[in-house]
Amino acid sequence: MSESPTEHFEHAEHAEHVAHSGDAFLMKVSVTIAILAVVAATAGSLETIETAASIGDKNDSVLFQNRATDNWSFFQAKSLKKNMYDIAAASVQPGPVADAFKASAKKNEADEKELHEKGEALERDVDTKLRSAEVHERRHHILTVATTALHISIAVATIAIIVRKHRWPYYSAIVLGLAGVVGAAYAYVS
Repeated sequence: MSESPTEHFEHAEHAEHVAHSGDAFLMKVSVTIAILAVVAATAGSLETIETAASIGDKNDSVLFQNRATDNWSFFQAKSLKKNMYDIAAASVQPGPVADAFKASAKKNEADEKELHEKGEALERDVDTKLRSAEVHERRHHILTVATTALHISIAVATIAIIVRKHRWPYYSAIVLGLAGVVGAAYAYVS
């Protein structure tokens, strides 16, 4: 939920009007609205950052998976070559040709082991990036709820200005604002 870049000017303008009224309660509500707006903007920014991080990690996991797939294809080719050289060495008479086939089989076997290790490492990288993306996505969802609670608290606090004689909208706004702050903090401690 992104706010308009000039929304904070609106909050400042409302606070200025209230300051001229001299009403202490309205002043307290206006300051509360300004604080809630800053916290909501911060939580909204964190939500955006977590979204971008989740998308980035998912993209990285796809790239690692593509590299792993290419690596496993190359591994299979080396494995086939090794087996073909083993079969060729076994099917010819002992001598220089058989020795050359055996040497080629050994070289492909060494390459095969290296490619296997590299493939497993790439698969671990894929898993790591996917787990990281899940963490960022979970944070994003929690921050979305927290930011929504903060925006609702601002609206309810505004109602407190309209119905000055009733204090319940102001206290409700404080409770909703605190729920938003706790929710935003929870995104990073859970």
